[in-house]
Formats: sequence, structure tokens, C-alpha cells
Amino acid sequence: MTKPIEIISGALKDIGALEAGETPTPEAAQDALEVMNLMLDQWSNENMMVFNVTEIIFTLTNGVVQYTLGDMPATSNFVGSQFVGSISGKVLTVTSVTSGAVAQGQLLSGTGITAGTKILAPMSGSGGNVNAAGTYQLNIAQNVASTDITARYEKPLYIDSAFVRINTTSNGQPILNGGLDYPVAILSLQEYELIGLKTLNGPWPKALYFNPNEDFGNLFVWPNPAQGEMHMFANTVFTTFDSLDYNYTLPKGYNMALRWCLAERLMPMYGKASQTQIAMINGFAAQAKSTIKRTNMSPLQVSQYPDSLLISRSKDAGWILSGGFFR
Repeated sequence: MTKPIEIISGALKDIGALEAGETPTPEAAQDALEVMNLMLDQWSNENMMVFNVTEIIFTLTNGVVQYTLGDMPATSNFVGSQFVGSISGKVLTVTSVTSGAVAQGQLLSGTGITAGTKILAPMSGSGGNVNAAGTYQLNIAQNVASTDITARYEKPLYIDSAFVRINTTSNGQPILNGGLDYPVAILSLQEYELIGLKTLNGPWPKALYFNPNEDFGNLFVWPNPAQGEMHMFANTVFTTFDSLDYNYTLPKGYNMALRWCLAERLMPMYGKASQTQIAMINGFAAQAKSTIKRTNMSPLQVSQYPDSLLISRSKDAGWILSGGFFR
């Protein structure tokens, strides 16, 4: 765990603005905090700097093809989860989940909850899973007695991938535990425009298009679903620091990356012009970021095709799956 003031003090010492044992003035610390938060906003747009993927889970509504995702009115048709919980300081305790899933990055609303309250990370709660009771770290300290809480997902920058889960039943009883998952294609605006009948009825969505706005985004699914539970995956947006002295938990390597990259951005503010010093700090900042990117980098997805499309293959029992029509 680390405090933003510790990162700021270290960055100022790295550029020679502070001596050993000195601490920044309140004004200097606040200026550096603002620069660091702006830098985190920028990192949210660098795919390989983001260390966590948010799974956005919600139940599709029969006949609804458009949903609103992000900071939107309470009357929106998109709710991440509804649960009963209490807050003590910066710890949310979820006792029971009514619907949806509790996940990192969700914005909370309910009686007595401060506007802008967000889940930073799961503690004992298994964030991202349905019915995830337990504790979660919040960004704003407050005390709220047990109450009904609504959680809405923060607007992602984009949707990376998705699938829809269909519960298969027979005589009202589930055939498979959890249902079957079907992939959902992510469309660009041009691809979505090519769909002639955007309200075509179907059993579940096969594609989606996400149009992000400033505070919220519009999600369009196709075809018009009759059922299903949508699971979408997006890079988690970095949470900015709202306090200089609160302990935050970051993955390995991020504290040093924040320190050196912040030092790089603070040098012009403090009139540092030594080419040797500039080159050294630039090199350390670049090395810290590249190390994190190597860790977060995902391998390219391998193209896969149905067996029936492959012309050459060894003889096997695959004809059973294709009905015997493949040669």
C-alpha cells in the first residue's frame, strides 16, 4: 500500500526540488496530485498500461435493443446490480445481492450514500461474480447503515469482447448449470449502419455496437433479444486519487512507474534544464512503463475456423459432427 503524497515526495526528490527529509508544501503537493491524476486519465487510454478487465454483466430485457451505460439518470434501463449493504469509512459490506453482479468501478447510489462513491477493488468479496457478498474498498469515506443500494457500471472507453449466456431449461428445470455461452460480435459504426432491420427479432443478440459519450454511452444490441444475460469485457478506467494521505493498493511496479513518470512531467514546472538529468529521468520513466506493458501485454488471438471450412485434414470421426456431408 502507498499514499499519493509518498509518490509525489519521491518524484520531487528525483528532480532535485526537495532534499532528503523535506516534504512538499500543501500547494506543491496539490499541484502534483492534479498532474498525477491527469496522467492516470491518459494511462486509461493506453491499453497495455491497464492491468484489470471489468466484466460488465446485465440481464437483457425482452424487446429492448438500446441500453445506457455509465453516469446516467436513475430511470435508465441499465442497472449493474442491486444489493443490500452498509458502509463504514471506505469499506462497503455487501450482505445480499438481489440482482446483477458487484464489480470494480461501479458507481453506488442509495439513501445516505455520497454522490460519486465508487468501488475501487474487491476485498473479501469476489467482485465480478453474481451474488458476490463480502467487503469492497471505496473511494470516499462515509458511514451508511444497512440499506438498499443500486450499483451502475462506469462508462468504459470501449467494449473489447462479449458473450451472451442462455439458460437452457426443460420442464422449468435447468439442463446445464449456468447455461450456454454464445459469442457476440463487436461492431463498428459502419458495420452497424449496414444492418437493414435493426429491430429484427431474435432469440438472443449476435452483435453489439457501443457509442461512448462524455458521461455515458449508448449500447445497441442486434437482433432484438428475447432472453439472455450479457457479459461484456472492457479495460477498467484508472481511478484518480482524491486524497493525498489515503493508502491505495496498486499492482507490483506501478508505484515506481507513477513516481518516475510524475517526475518527468514535473521537471518543466520546476525549471529543470539539465540535459543529463532530463535524459536519466526520461529513461527511467520509459523503462518503468515498458516493464508494466510487457506484463500486461496479451498475445494476439489465434484465428479459428469450423472444421467444415477446412479443406485438408486427416481422416477422423469428425463426420459425426457434420452430419456426414463433409468430404
